[in-house]
Amino acid sequence: CEELHGDRYFADDAALVAGFGRYHDTPVAFIGQQKGRDTNERTYRNFGMAGPEGYRKAMRVMEIASRLGIPVVTLIDTPGAFPGASAEERGQGGAISRSIQTMWRLDVPTVAVIIGEGSSGGALGLGVADRVLMLENSTYSVISPEGASAILWRDASKAKLAAQAFKPTAANCYRWGVVDAVVPEPEGGAHTDPGQAAEILDQYLSRILAELGAMPMADRRRARRERFRKLGPLRDPEAGMGMATGRETPPPG
Repeated sequence: CEELHGDRYFADDAALVAGFGRYHDTPVAFIGQQKGRDTNERTYRNFGMAGPEGYRKAMRVMEIASRLGIPVVTLIDTPGAFPGASAEERGQGGAISRSIQTMWRLDVPTVAVIIGEGSSGGALGLGVADRVLMLENSTYSVISPEGASAILWRDASKAKLAAQAFKPTAANCYRWGVVDAVVPEPEGGAHTDPGQAAEILDQYLSRILAELGAMPMADRRRARRERFRKLGPLRDPEAGMGMATGRETPPPG
């Protein structure tokens, strides 16, 4: 994959990587959040928390892909967008909302994959896709459990309680219709065997891209709009929350 740098406004954001490559001999635009693997890299990548430059870079790649008729695949792994004052001064909220709008309007097939942590608007800025997948041990929520516990209880030790309330697991997100498929991971989790995890994801991704590519553009865009517009009603008799879609737990891979 040939990486592109910079947002053509202010700077390059190392927390978000993007570029173009070939996937099964098909040109594809890839956009992903990168947390880093050690202390130095995590600091360099800002722990996967992108600023407005990252989302503007993502939009730049999306728009090029749309003009060229190239599918867009996003890989989501973030505790949220960077919440610092400097990011707000440079238009963080506006950048995320425009990224959502840009992805919503794309003419090309789009797939979002939550590969680890998908929290807050930082994840949603790359998540408005025709199909949304989750690795089985990943999470997807309006806010990280740590962030919620700090806001609601001002106590970081309440993160487990927040997670129990939000139910951010892949199984719940599938049951509520938030995601379209749950991708199995190798025994012990994707981090124990990244190669095998990539092979499993490849089976899902290649099939879905082929299905989306065969759909007429107007039908694909209509289905995307309908997919997200129907999200929202909350009804779970057991817990008082959760979208009632009639889905059971995800089928085995």
